[in-house]
Amino acid sequence: HPDRMRTICILAHVDHGKTSLTDALISSNGIISARQAGRLRYMDSREDEQDRGITMKASAIALVHTPPAAEGEDPPLSQLVNLVDSPGHVDFGSEVSTAVHVADGAVVVVDAAEGICVQTHAVLQQVWRERLAPVLFVNKLDRLVTELQLSPEEAYARLRRIVSQANSILGAF
Repeated sequence: HPDRMRTICILAHVDHGKTSLTDALISSNGIISARQAGRLRYMDSREDEQDRGITMKASAIALVHTPPAAEGEDPPLSQLVNLVDSPGHVDFGSEVSTAVHVADGAVVVVDAAEGICVQTHAVLQQVWRERLAPVLFVNKLDRLVTELQLSPEEAYARLRRIVSQANSILGAF
């Protein structure tokens, strides 16, 4: 059923965690172990991608999402999610454009410590132009404490700024 199928692309600046997030989603379907998620780089099947540790070609995988049943109700129907992992490096922009063009929605990943970067801005523009429903996914929250040593108030302010910046970019179009 087409109404139970979605194509979602994962977009971000380079090294913000797109492929690790994709690995975690793949592990939720039992395709890889949870222990391998984030290290395996399952979607980076090309030798040059594995050698360089970056995604260079967009790749897709079909996953099944079965929402939990509400208490006392029949289980909801499963959804087929075609997940597209895209490159984050600016040199592979055509791959990102293709991923955005075929998608129904986008998960825009932002590293909490680095915030909105140049490529984040570019992918938010592409999401807006293609009229996709974006989801902002703030990743690597641990870096706020372990590397930047922010207080809870400072971490909260940084997260608010990231959300505000993303909203400002989308609101500018």
